[in-house]
Amino acid sequence: METEMQKLLKEIEAELVIFNEDSKKAAEKGNKMAARRARCATNNLTKLFKDFRKVSVEVVG
Repeated sequence: METEMQKLLKEIEAELVIFNEDSKKAAEKGNKMAARRARCATNNLTKLFKDFRKVSVEVVG
């Protein structure tokens, strides 16, 4: 069974992939939609990082 922390780590990894790909497209090609997706990914990552902090304190102490 997958723990909550493992689930969060997978979600964080997935968002990081999206951010990396889209931020490169935005920086290299000036792709406005990619920049928008990268910004959205940073918002999602912020939420996921906060959730991870809560869970890690509960699990690890």
